[in-house]
Amino acid sequence: MSWSGFKKSVNRAGTTLLQKTGQVERTVDREFMDEEAKYKQYEKECQALQKDSKAYWDAMHGMSVAQTNIADNLESFYGASDRASDGAMAAHAYRRAAEELDSGITKDLETAYRSAISEPVGKMCAYFPTVNEHIAKRNKKMLDYDAARSRLRKLIDKPSDDPTKLPKAQQENDETKEIFDVLNDQLIAELPALLDLRVPYFDPSFEAMIRMQCKFAEEGYEKLSGVQQYFDDKVRDDYAAGQLDAQVEGVLQEMRELSICGGQ
Repeated sequence: MSWSGFKKSVNRAGTTLLQKTGQVERTVDREFMDEEAKYKQYEKECQALQKDSKAYWDAMHGMSVAQTNIADNLESFYGASDRASDGAMAAHAYRRAAEELDSGITKDLETAYRSAISEPVGKMCAYFPTVNEHIAKRNKKMLDYDAARSRLRKLIDKPSDDPTKLPKAQQENDETKEIFDVLNDQLIAELPALLDLRVPYFDPSFEAMIRMQCKFAEEGYEKLSGVQQYFDDKVRDDYAAGQLDAQVEGVLQEMRELSICGGQ
């Protein structure tokens, strides 16, 4: 920071302190404050969307990896007893389906998700630091204007013996006000415009995400449905009738009766 910049920072800090004690009047622009509040909410929502969209994809990828690992374990479990059994064939078919789904997520959906969702959200969030810099600059120029206005009023209320001070104070007041007004008016005009663009900007991403979710669900249903051919029709009927829980409990009871499982 240059010496000039350092002096401005010190002067602005002093103005802020005087405003807190009521010695310097603070400029209050309700229109800007309303637009800034809407913008800050939008910024918060976009940053949450960026975080959640990443978490969603990480969860999708994690689920796919976990499903593949489960399939590997099941194939090993069923294959160890009888590779020709319906259970072993079903486990093998399930592993193939899980691998195909995982490959589809990694090769196809990941690229589409990044280009249609992650990157657009990231690009929108990348604008916020620039916008915030403009807001910070506006606030600094407002402090300069408030300080100049305060000095002018003091000279008007209590004229100085030096006749050059009042014209200089008036010029400083006018110049700082002009700079502040330009930045303030620009933000009041452009912050709402930025927010108005959010729906058309995110519409394609929202539609793409729904389509990708549908594609994943449809492919998952299609591939996993093929595994059902290895199950007896009675299994599906028992599941629909809610009888599988009773069957599982029956097997658990048989396990409890074994000595190594704690039976007496």
